[in-house]
Amino acid sequence: MTERTEHVDVAIIGGGPAGLMAAEDLIDAGIKPTIYDAMPTPARKFLMAGKSGLNLSHSEPIQKFLKRYGAQEDRLGDAVRQFNSWAIRDWAQGLGSETFVGSSGRIFPNSFKASPLLRAWLARLHEGDAELHTLHRWAGWANDGALIFETADETVHVHAKATILALGGVSWPKLGSDGSWLPFLQARGIRVVPFRPANCGFNVDWSDHFKTRFQGEPVKNTILTFGGDTVKGDFVVTKNGVEGSAIYALSAPIRDSIEQEGPVALTLDLTPDRTQEQLAAALARPRGKKSMATHIKKATGLSGVKTGLLHEFLTKEEFTNPGTLASRIKALPIILQSPRPIEEAISVAGGIAFDELDDHLMLKTMPSVFCAGEMIDWEAPTGGYLLTACFAQGKQAAEGVVAWLKAKD
Repeated sequence: MTERTEHVDVAIIGGGPAGLMAAEDLIDAGIKPTIYDAMPTPARKFLMAGKSGLNLSHSEPIQKFLKRYGAQEDRLGDAVRQFNSWAIRDWAQGLGSETFVGSSGRIFPNSFKASPLLRAWLARLHEGDAELHTLHRWAGWANDGALIFETADETVHVHAKATILALGGVSWPKLGSDGSWLPFLQARGIRVVPFRPANCGFNVDWSDHFKTRFQGEPVKNTILTFGGDTVKGDFVVTKNGVEGSAIYALSAPIRDSIEQEGPVALTLDLTPDRTQEQLAAALARPRGKKSMATHIKKATGLSGVKTGLLHEFLTKEEFTNPGTLASRIKALPIILQSPRPIEEAISVAGGIAFDELDDHLMLKTMPSVFCAGEMIDWEAPTGGYLLTACFAQGKQAAEGVVAWLKAKD
């Protein structure tokens, strides 16, 4: 395999939202970025996330918005305030993608799709003289400090005045976020908090009958409670357990509790619009010749997967007692055994510890090397918060690079 050396102004490793946003800011500052990505095309996870509707951000007030980042609220606050949801809407409009605020407060492109926005974004970067090299897998640093990239034909040594690492976490590795960068930073003494799944599903020990009958079925209009947190929404029964937006909203505290205590109970209210007393009274009425399933449906409105959940977790005696059945319909415990594998998670917790970075996201022990996005130790729920933070940190890292290069001149 041949070797080649090249020199660039700023190398950006990772062509996802954080890396592309950093490139755009560098162009605006008059600095030429060179983007390297291991995949055949950039931003594959961005495109995948947009398949069901690209959720760019959320319209809620900034104080509430920042609370979504939990323990890292202060670390992300300045960057997100600077590139908040309204700034993101203006940015998308500048790329020809008008946006709207949905009934949930989430912000989407009018087209709902990621591909038109990404095409326009890449075209803008190309017009700004950014270079994009795909199928370039980063392989760490050479002894002289050069960045090493492996391609199908050659090894490329890149000397950069500054570097931005935007390599993602370890979820959805087939799309490029495979954590292959971990050993290179750990070898340099950079502390990396172990990755854990976020916005993930959980394993449940379903019976074979329930699994065969109901896998893939959505459970709609349900209130989920765990600890002191409550979410109203939908989730999906899978072959292995449960997943979906309502589950993801509670996944961080559930995951943390399982790590500390083992399997935990998630409580479902299957009829949010009816009280326990109303249910008990309706169930206590004589059912005559009606089957129990028909009686329950008529008295409670429950059928299909919701009735299946009751059969899965209640004894025959509980089923035949109207008061007990009503109480279980309003508070049905489901035991969650463990999170699904991290490769299936929408996002991750963990990554480069914030105390390894300065206020511009530069590694304190590696001057000129900046980091951004999911490879840093923060997490957020779905709803636009993940993308917003990646965009914002891309800009933050680029601003750090600009300040660094000016100070060096």
